Order: sequence, then C-alpha cells, then structure tokens
Amino acid sequence: MKFLPLVWAGLWRKRTRTVLTFLSIVIAFFLFGLLQGVNAAFGRGVDLANVDRLVVTNRIALTEQLPYAYQQQIAALDGVASVASATWFGGYYQDPKNFIFASPVEIDRYLATVPEVEVDEAAVQAMQQNRTGVLVGEKAMERFGWTVGERIPLQSTIWPQGEISNLAWAFDIVGTYATPQDPGQSMGLLFNYAYFDEARFYGNGTVGWYVVRVDDPTRAASVAQAIDALFANSPNETRTQSEKEFAQSFIKQFGDINFIVTSIIGAVFFTLLFLTGNTMMQAFRERIAELAVLKTLGFQDAGVLALVLAEALLLCVLAALLGLGLAVLAFPALEQYIGTATLPPVVLGAGIGIAVLLALIIGLPPALRGLRLNIVDALAER
Repeated sequence: MKFLPLVWAGLWRKRTRTVLTFLSIVIAFFLFGLLQGVNAAFGRGVDLANVDRLVVTNRIALTEQLPYAYQQQIAALDGVASVASATWFGGYYQDPKNFIFASPVEIDRYLATVPEVEVDEAAVQAMQQNRTGVLVGEKAMERFGWTVGERIPLQSTIWPQGEISNLAWAFDIVGTYATPQDPGQSMGLLFNYAYFDEARFYGNGTVGWYVVRVDDPTRAASVAQAIDALFANSPNETRTQSEKEFAQSFIKQFGDINFIVTSIIGAVFFTLLFLTGNTMMQAFRERIAELAVLKTLGFQDAGVLALVLAEALLLCVLAALLGLGLAVLAFPALEQYIGTATLPPVVLGAGIGIAVLLALIIGLPPALRGLRLNIVDALAER
C-alpha cells in the first residue's frame, strides 16, 4: 500500500489521456453489464420453466388457434393432472409502447395448472362473478398506477370486439396477483375467457395454446407424444413441448439473443484492447527515463514490473466497477421494456475477472520492457 501514491501519481501523469482511456473502459463495461443483464432477463423464463408442465400449440405456428374442445380430450389422457388454456391478446394501454401481456383464461383451471401465480380467494370469486373482471399483476398495477375497482381501457392489436373496426376493450380490476418466484412475470393481466370468447368478432370457440401439468415429470415425454397422437391427421394438429423448450423457441423468434450479445461484447472488448494497449505503450515510452531513475534509486526489476502492472490494474478495475455500477442503475429505467432485469452476481464477478485479464494483457508488454530496462541506455535515450 505504501507505493499506492506512486502508482496513482504515475497514472495521472497525463490527465487528459487517462480520463479518456478511463471513460472508454467505463463505457465498455457499462455495455457489458447492460447486455448481460438483458440476456439474463430473456433467459429467466427458460431457467424457471417447470419440468412437470407441457405447452400444446398448433403444429403450423403459435399464431394459429386450437379448438376449445381439445381441452376435455387432453384432460382425459392418462398422466394429465390439469389443463388450462391461454390466448395471446396483444394488448396495450393508451399507447402501443405501453404493451401489457394480457390473456383470457378460465381462472380455476389456470391457477390449478400454474400454481406459482398467487391470488386471494376473494379476488378469484370477484373475477368469476364479474364478466369484465380482471386480475392484474402487482408490477403492472405499480407501473400504470391502477387501483382495485378501477375500470381500465385496453386496445388489442389482434382481437376486435363486436365489429371488425372496434379494437377497444374495457375491464374492471377486481384484484391482483403475485408471482414471488419471478416478480417480472407479474407485469400482465388475466381476464375471463367466457367474456372474451363471446365478445370477440371472430375466432369463437378457439384458444391460443394449452398448458398441461402432468402428474409425474418422468412421464412428460410420453404424455406429450400421446397428446400429439390424439390430434394427428386432424384439421388442427398439435405440437407439444416441454415448458422449457417452448420458452426457448419463443425467445428465438426474436433471434439468438445470447449470440448477439456475445458478438457485440466481443467486438467492444477487442477494439478496447487495441486502443487501451496502444495508449499504455505510448505512456510507457514517455516514462522510460522516469523508470530508469527509479531503478537508480534502488527499485528492483520486479518492483518496476509491479508498478506498471499496478497502474493498469487500478485503471481497468476502477473503470469496470464504475461501468457495471452504472448498468445496475440503468435497469429500473428499462423495466417497462424488458421486465424486471438485474445484474446477476456471476456477471459482476465475470466483469471484474475480465477487467483483471484486460489489465494484464495491456500492462504486461510495457511491464516486461520495464523489467529488462538498462539504466544507462534509458538515461541516454538509446
């Protein structure tokens, strides 16, 4: 620690150059933290997928509907514990940028199949007694400032109500639901399928997909095969996947997020390596005589090497911590776009590890040159 003032003074010998280098590293790690957090947010649905649940969609595409009558046939299969339907409503509040995941469900069946959704019994009864009743996720209530008892207008991008030109719907908030396992999943709302099916202009008697809970996770594959075999050669053949497979395929509709994130981060750090490395080498060349003086005063070769490496480490680690800290502060502002996102501890650790590695790569060449520095040649500028 006694050499810290010397390291600090050497680092700020050229203030402008140090500030610019510091900022470039901060921005690089800010992007690293931000993109990794977004990647983790997209992957959370996959990580939390339940092994005892299957998702049944139309074999042609997710956007194609399935007959509502399939529900009873699936429920009668051996190994099926419960079945619930859901449909993509494509809803938004006031402005298209205020997208909200809304789905018509039969609430009893839905809660039996997706038990991690927690709702008060009084709210469930209120929803069943009110055709336009809706249960809103706690995060959505907080985001839009809604209250229980309020009547809210929603627009659907898919389903007109009554006539083809009317995409406006209205619901009465009768309660809220929570998803303690993943708070980000409480950004949506659930409303009565019976009301939706009767009021929509077309598509009556159909649903978007089925969620199936099996009584034994080890039989999930055989139950999936039985479901698809049941509707083979019908006008609406099915494709049954595990919940994890369904989540992965849904995310891949947006592209391979992990590959995109890794590619961007790789390009950023590769460029940063050249820029910062060149700056460090230039700074070293300007200080050759200074390092020779240190050796003249008694600093050993290893001591000079350690001083140069310490400067690189101090610069990179401080900038990385600041960049990652800014990424953490930015996530609340992105919540309405990507849901609840945080910087996973493993990413924080990886970021610091990358900062140390970066410091060693850019600091080692000038440090080794300082190690081999000849005092006479250096003072003579040879």
